Amino acid sequence: MEPTKEPTKPNLPSEAIELYNLFIHGVISRRAFMNQVQKFAIGGLTAATIIETLMPKYAEAQQVSKTDDRIKASYETIPSPQGNGKIKGYLVRPVSADTRDAMPAKLPGIIVVHENRGLNPHIEDIARRLALADFMAFAPDGLTSVGGFPGDDYNGGQLFMKIDGKKMFEDFVACAMWLKSRSDCTGKIGITGFCYGGSVSNNMAARLGADLGAAVPFYGGPPADADIPKIKGAILVHHGELDTRLATTWPAYDKALTAINIPHEGYIYPGAVHGFNCDATPERYNKAAADLAWQRTIGWFNKYVRS
Repeated sequence: MEPTKEPTKPNLPSEAIELYNLFIHGVISRRAFMNQVQKFAIGGLTAATIIETLMPKYAEAQQVSKTDDRIKASYETIPSPQGNGKIKGYLVRPVSADTRDAMPAKLPGIIVVHENRGLNPHIEDIARRLALADFMAFAPDGLTSVGGFPGDDYNGGQLFMKIDGKKMFEDFVACAMWLKSRSDCTGKIGITGFCYGGSVSNNMAARLGADLGAAVPFYGGPPADADIPKIKGAILVHHGELDTRLATTWPAYDKALTAINIPHEGYIYPGAVHGFNCDATPERYNKAAADLAWQRTIGWFNKYVRS
């Protein structure tokens, strides 16, 4: 399927944006990032300006306020005996779902998994957007065992590297089953995630099998080949064209899903980089691609989780 043409281009060189991606994913140190940014400080741009431009701007990017009267939100802590003992997360429902009847209306549930920095404000905003699409969303904080998201992405990334990855994955499994079993959930759930969370979404589809209706990974790696046959839910994949390391994994994943007759679609968005959906990082954000990917995501969940 041909992806939609994308006219939006980053203001900074793609090499600078890729440098930021390497830094925020822990591939290079903070010092190396700041040193290498210097080579892009030309034509009136200073290194400080470039760094400031690349950093997240959560308040400016917020689409749904935490105090929006159309939603009902709370922080919940749930047990995770196979993981780190417990995990905290952000639960959001549309207010209308709680006022239609005397008892709360049952809604399909969506797990929202963050990048490798913890539950930052952007991921909470994604959960609120899902609530306005008439889902109940739960966004866990994988950093719960080390105190939770510390308030900035750099330190969040440092904490992330201290946690046992297998235990963190079990924390997310516990979240999914907790959401599925809630009395105000229909028992049908899906999952979406970004970068690390995209990989978790793919692997959760393999782990949960028929317990998961759909997974929508944004720029995440596929499961191991041996795990793909365990997938039962419908898969919708989003990648940026310039995110070649991950985008090039799609053809093989597509072929494997076709072989086991799993409903699936995958889109490569022209001109889009890794992290193109994150409007909190303007130099990576690609509005046309993000809007189209979100439209497809909601449609996918409506088809495979709501129905």
